[in-house]
Formats: sequence, structure tokens, C-alpha cells
Amino acid sequence: MSFFTDDAELQRIGALIEGHARPIYAARGVPFEQFAYVLLQPGRDGAGPRGASLRANWRAYPCSLVKVFHLVAAQLGLEEGRLTAHGELDRAMRDMILWSSNSATNYIIDLLTGTTGDTLLGDAEMAAWRERREGINRIFAGLGWPELAGINLNQKLMDDLRYGREKIALDLSPGGHNCLTPTAMARLMHEIFSESTLLPPARRAITRDHLARHADSPDRGRGAYQLLGYLGEALPKGTQIWSKAGRTRWLGDDRASFRRHDTLRAILPQGQEFLLTVFTQGEAIAEDDGFLPAIGSLVAAELSQP
Repeated sequence: MSFFTDDAELQRIGALIEGHARPIYAARGVPFEQFAYVLLQPGRDGAGPRGASLRANWRAYPCSLVKVFHLVAAQLGLEEGRLTAHGELDRAMRDMILWSSNSATNYIIDLLTGTTGDTLLGDAEMAAWRERREGINRIFAGLGWPELAGINLNQKLMDDLRYGREKIALDLSPGGHNCLTPTAMARLMHEIFSESTLLPPARRAITRDHLARHADSPDRGRGAYQLLGYLGEALPKGTQIWSKAGRTRWLGDDRASFRRHDTLRAILPQGQEFLLTVFTQGEAIAEDDGFLPAIGSLVAAELSQP
């Protein structure tokens, strides 16, 4: 059972997404099983969201999409008194989303779990360290959402291989690398951008503000801004955009290399609203700066039809 209701019109658009993506994958020799999406629109008359999806439960290395979970975890920690507000935390939350900073993310993980990644520990100390790090998973397990089954958030974000405690923790982790599914990501975005009880209104507003992207920003051309090459790049002028993307090239580890994902909420100039989450894997796709923008443009064009 999903948190959204299958919708015929969105399924029609979903078929167009698949029809666009499948021949590109085939031409580049990438298995189409390494493509997934969830497309949502708000429900009518107060009902839950409507949607369409492909491989919504694909367990995939999520790149920096996990940072939305860390942002929500930090806001919950502040609200519940497990974290104390301070300037460096504010700066880290901003940079984690705005510039997709791994260093900022790892600072927040340290604060949330009371762990630091450094030199090796003895067995007993390492076991205690791993138990504390698992706290990031317990935060979301406590929500009881079935869409979060099988996800893993207990690894720090790295630009290449891991060393010391982080390497040992990865080798011992039952969940392995960080892992999300498209439906887990879509559910969290839905909760952020609906009137849910996940966060109180003030903290929900802060979270939304961090995720905002501006097509006319002077930072638009910076790769770290994560607009060019992603779902929001080719949306119509005047579209409001909130998003978080992730991308890996070669990391020295096949389990995490060559992914490009994005999760986006958009309100088109005529008021049509949608949430779109896309996961991809494969070097020829991850290196293609035009693949995700074309999908975002396709969805916008279809939803703008009279």
C-alpha cells in the first residue's frame, strides 16, 4: 500500500517519461532497471496525493538526497531539545542543502549521533560508537512510515574511499552504504510540502526555505547549486522550485559510483504543482547533463496542457 493513489493522467505522463528514458538507456548500454521515478500531485478536495511511479521501491545508493533527511532530523532534534541551536549548526544546515556540502552534513551527523569519524577504536568502543551512529536510522524508524522500510542513513558523506572508523563501520553495517528508495524520498518531500504533523509550521517553513532554488540566482551556473543538469533546469520561466539533487562519479567503490538523482517540488506559472523524484544509475547516464532536465521539461509541458 502506498501513501499516494494511482492516477490515470499521471500514469499517462509517467508512460511518456519511460518512453523518453528507455531508448536513451538502450542506446548507451545501461540496463533500464537502473531508472526509477515517482511523480505526485496534491490530492483533490483534501485527499491524499495522486501519483504514478516506476520501481518506487528500488533500493539505491542515494548520493546527497539523504541530506534532506539530515535536515529534517536536525529540525526535529532542535524541536525536541536533543540539539542546541547555534550559529555553526545554522551554517551547516544551509550549506548542506544550498551547496550540498559533505563537510556540513557530517558535522550535523556528529551532532545528532554523538560520533566522530577518526582513528580506530577497540572492539567494545567501536560497538558503542556504531550503536550511537545508528541513532540517525532510529529517528526515522520511529515515524512508522512503511515507505521508509529498508532505508539506511548511518554513513557519512564522502568524496572517495573511507578510512578508520568510517571504513570499519561501513564493513560492519548490515545496511551497507546509505540507501534510499524513490518512494521513501517522495514521502519525505510530500510531508515537508504538505500540512503534515512531521514538523511544526515554523520548522517546516525553515526546511522549505533551505530547499528553495531560484532560476535567476547568480549562483545558477555553479554545479554545486544543483540546478543545471537536474530536473529544474529547463522548467518554464516563473516556475517556483524546491529541490535537492545528488551525483557521484567514480568513488573507488562500484556500490556508490555513477549515480545522478533529483527530488523536486515545482509550482508552474499557471499554478500546477507537482513533486518529481528520479533515480538513475550508470556512467553514461550520470555524465549526461541533459537527461534529467529533459524529464523535468516533459512533465511541465504535459501538466501545462489545457
